[in-house]
Amino acid sequence: MVHGSPFVVSFKKHYPWVQLAGHAGSFQAGENGRLLKKYCEYEKQCLTQLMGDPLRPFVPGYHGVVRVGEQDYNAMDDLLASFDSPSIMDCKMGSRTYLEEELVKARERPKLRRDMYEKMVAVEPDAPSPQERQQQAILKPRYMQWRETLSSTATLGFRIEGIKKADGTCNTNFKRTKHHEQVKKALEDFVNGNSEILRSYCKRLEELRRVLEVSEFFRTHEVVGSSLLFVHDASGQAQVWMIDFGKTVPLQPHHTLDHRTPWVEGNREDGYLWGLDNLIEILGAMLASPQS
Repeated sequence: MVHGSPFVVSFKKHYPWVQLAGHAGSFQAGENGRLLKKYCEYEKQCLTQLMGDPLRPFVPGYHGVVRVGEQDYNAMDDLLASFDSPSIMDCKMGSRTYLEEELVKARERPKLRRDMYEKMVAVEPDAPSPQERQQQAILKPRYMQWRETLSSTATLGFRIEGIKKADGTCNTNFKRTKHHEQVKKALEDFVNGNSEILRSYCKRLEELRRVLEVSEFFRTHEVVGSSLLFVHDASGQAQVWMIDFGKTVPLQPHHTLDHRTPWVEGNREDGYLWGLDNLIEILGAMLASPQS
C-alpha cells in the first residue's frame, strides 16, 4: 500500500500542508488516492458521525480504519487531489486550543515547570509575575492560558497556523499575529490580491456558517484544535474544509453549545463560530476595499 522511499519525496511535495500543520509523521498514502492519518479514536467517531450530518460536504470523506504494518490509520479523501500546485493555509479555529479536561488534569498534579518558564520569557520577557520570576518556573495551566493570548486565538477566535504558497514559499511564523490588521495583511498575501479567490472563500465560509448553525453534530460537540484548510490554485479553484477532529469531544446528553458565548471554565464553549464570524468579516472587508 505504501511504496518505499521515492513515495516519501513525492508525498512531501504533494502534501506540504502536512508539514505546515505540524503533522509530520502522522500521514501515509492510501489506495485510490486516499490519505491515511494515524489512528485517533475521537477523530474516527467524529468523521463517522459527520458522514451523516449536514456538514458532510465540508469535511473529508471518511473510509474507515486501515492497518499498515503495526499501525492503524483513519482513511479519508485526499483534499488536494483536484488541485494543481495549490496555495494552502491552515487556520486553527476557536478561542482556545486545549480541552477543559486538559486544564483540569494539569491542575491535579501541579508541578512547577522551568522549561515552560523559559519558553515564556523567550517570547515575552515581561510576562512572568514577580513570584514566577523568583521561582524561575511556572505551572502548566498558567502556561497554557498565557500561550493563547499571544495570537489572534484570544483576540479573534482563530489563528493562522501556516501558509504555503504555490511558489513553494512556506511561512509558519504567525505565533504573534494577533491583531486585525496583522491578520488582514497575512490573508492578503495568501490570496495575492486575487479578488475572485477571495470571493470564493467568502462564499464557502458563509455556506459553512449556515450549516454549522443547524448541525446537530456541531451543537453537541466541543470543537477544539480543529482547523479550516484553505486551498486554491492558478485555475481559480478555491475550497475550504474542516479538518483535525482529534480534540473534538461529545458533550453530556442534553447539553449544547452555541460556539459564540465567551468561554468561562465549566461552560465548555469553544468560540468556533465567534472566530468564523470574525474571519468572514475580515475577508468581506478585504473584498470591499478599493484594491480588491
